[in-house]
Amino acid sequence: MRTSRAILIAAAGLAGALPSITAAQPALTAHALERVAAVEPNVVAWRRDIHQHPELGNREKRTAGLVADHLRALGLEVQTGVAHTGVVALLRGGRPGPVVLLRADMDALPVTERVDVPFASKVRTEYNGEEVGVMHACGHDTHVAILMGVAEVLAGIRDRIPGSVKFVFQPAEEGAPQGEDGGAKLMVEQGVLSNPAVDAAFALHIDSKQPVGHIYYTAGPRYASSDDFRIVVKGRQTHGGKPWNGVDPIVAAAHVITALQTLVSRQMNLAEQPSVVTIGRIRGGVRNNIIPEEVEMLGTVRALHADDRTRLHEGIRRTATKVAESLGASAEVEVPWTRGYPATVNDEALAAQMVPVLESVAGADRVHRMRPTTTAEDFSFIAERVPGFYIGLGGRPADVKEEDAPDHHTPDFFIDDSGLGLGVRAMAAMALEYLTSHGRSR
Repeated sequence: MRTSRAILIAAAGLAGALPSITAAQPALTAHALERVAAVEPNVVAWRRDIHQHPELGNREKRTAGLVADHLRALGLEVQTGVAHTGVVALLRGGRPGPVVLLRADMDALPVTERVDVPFASKVRTEYNGEEVGVMHACGHDTHVAILMGVAEVLAGIRDRIPGSVKFVFQPAEEGAPQGEDGGAKLMVEQGVLSNPAVDAAFALHIDSKQPVGHIYYTAGPRYASSDDFRIVVKGRQTHGGKPWNGVDPIVAAAHVITALQTLVSRQMNLAEQPSVVTIGRIRGGVRNNIIPEEVEMLGTVRALHADDRTRLHEGIRRTATKVAESLGASAEVEVPWTRGYPATVNDEALAAQMVPVLESVAGADRVHRMRPTTTAEDFSFIAERVPGFYIGLGGRPADVKEEDAPDHHTPDFFIDDSGLGLGVRAMAAMALEYLTSHGRSR
C-alpha cells in the first residue's frame, strides 16, 4: 500500500518537462497543443472524481452524465444511451475532410480498493448476484478524463479542423454482466462507425507498470483475441469406494486439463505465435465419497492471429472430446461460450505515420515499440472494421520500481495522474495529424 503523500503527485509536473511540438508538425497541431496546459488540471480533477465514483459495465450512468454534460457544454452533437450507457459526440470541423474516432472506455471492476488516497472508492454494489466493492482497477477513469480533455482542446479550434472527430465513451469494455450484451461490439452493431462514416480510430490504455511520461506502441498485433470456453465432462455416478462401478469425470477432467496445455507447448510455434489456454474454474461433486456424474470447467484462450485462434478452438474441442472418450467419459465443449474478442491489430501504415507524432509530443527517447501481449481489448471490434492505432501510456510513478508496481485488476492498482496531460497531447496530435494529412472533401 502506498501512502497518500507519495501518491498525490503534482498534476502539472510532467507538462513543463515535455518537449514542444517540432517545426515539422502542422501549425494547427502546435496551436492545439498549446491549449493542453489550460485543460490539464481539469483532466486530473475529472479523473479523481470518476475514480471515487466507479460504476460497473452497463451501469455507468453517473459517468455518462458527467461526460455528456461536458460535451454539450462544448457545443458538440451528443448522443446518449448507445449500447446501454455509451456516449457518442461529434465535433464537425470548419472545413471538409475525413472522420476520426477517438475512444475511451468507462467501466470499473468488481474489486475492493486498498489504495490510501483521498479519492479512493468506497462504492459497493451487486455484481452477478454478489455484493462487491467497485474500483477503477484498470485505469478507465484516466481514459475518460483524457478524452474529455481532448474534446475541449479540439472544440476550441474547430473552425480550423479539416474534417470531423467522433468521441466515443464506451461502456462494458471488461464485459457485460451475465445475460446482457454490450461493449464495443454492441456499439458497432448500433452504428457508431457510420453517420458519418469513420476513416480511422485511435485509443489508448494507461499502464501501471510503465513509467509516467512514456508512450508505447506496436505495429500489427497489439492485444490477443480472447474467447471463454466451457467444457462439461460427463461420466457415471457411483460410490467413491467403488469407482469401477462408474466412470469418474473428475479423473477424466484432470487428464483433459493436462492435455490442453500441450496445445500451446507442443502444437504452436511459440517463438512466433504466443498463445494461452487457461482453465480458471473447475467444479464437480458434492461430497468426498461420491463420484459425480459431471464436472464443469471454464477457461480462456488467447491468440494474436486469426488462424491461431481458429486452430486453438478446434484443438480444444478435439482434445477434450478425445481424451474424455479414451477414459470412458464424454465431453461437451463450447468455444466461445458467452463472448469472444478478436485480436486487436494496429494498422501498420497508420502506426508508421503516427510514431513521429508521438515522438514530437513525448520526445523520441520516451516512445517505445513493445511486444504484443496476451491480454485482450474490445477495441478490436472497431479496429477490424477501420484502420486503428492503440497506444499505451505510462502511469507508474518515477520513484516506484516496475516489480513493485501493483498490476491491473488488483486492489492496490495505482496510476500517477501527473502524466495525463501527455495522453491528451498524444490523442489530439494523432487526430489532427490524420485529419490534416488525409484532408479531402466528402
